[in-house]
Amino acid sequence: RMRRPFSSCTMALRNISKKRAFVADGVFKAELNEFLMRELAEDGYSAVEIRKTPQRTEIVIRATQTAKVLGEKGRRIRELTSLISKRFGYKEGTLELYADKVYNKGLSAIAQCESLRYKLLGGLAVRRACYGVVRFVMESGAKGCEVIVSGKLRAQRAKSMKFGDGFMISSGNPTRSYIDTAIRHVLLRQGVIGIKVKIMKPNDPTGKSGPKECLPDFIQIQEPKPDVVVAQPEAISREQTE
Repeated sequence: RMRRPFSSCTMALRNISKKRAFVADGVFKAELNEFLMRELAEDGYSAVEIRKTPQRTEIVIRATQTAKVLGEKGRRIRELTSLISKRFGYKEGTLELYADKVYNKGLSAIAQCESLRYKLLGGLAVRRACYGVVRFVMESGAKGCEVIVSGKLRAQRAKSMKFGDGFMISSGNPTRSYIDTAIRHVLLRQGVIGIKVKIMKPNDPTGKSGPKECLPDFIQIQEPKPDVVVAQPEAISREQTE
């Protein structure tokens, strides 16, 4: 029998340690993300954000097609709220779900991975589908993109194909904020094909399309200050001063 993870309600009732609370929050977000990923795959699901207040918990679902997430007259989002409330033990009125639109879907690895998955399921050639995704991502303003497809692509022998463009970092702390990664599995007739999409986001001071902080090796050369013209010194006699 599967144990029910701690939600914010159960954590309030039980006085658990901070260590357990952090683990419980991580498990809750991971399970919620997995559920929404399966449920809203066709609606361009991109990410989920959880905001906690003393009175209630707010869950913001980021997707490219918010109208489909909300459903007719908000029916679908009410169904999702009910399902999540029952699964994690939230009381009525303590959980709210919102849908937020992803304006630049070209910088969302999950959205592009799902797009590639449906292209392959539709019978499009692997090379054509991958190059199409890479081109669309780069046109959306990304610094770099990498698509890896592995499995039985044409022959019976499994192989891996890599498609990339632009600049991509693979190590260091900036990978946490700059690199967006998504992995999906496509169930085709010849077997399972794995697809992995990595997108390097651009630097954005506003924080909308990319991280605010610059890369550590980024050097900005300031414009030189204008030279101040110093006047020629003059000799003044003591008599003139008196």
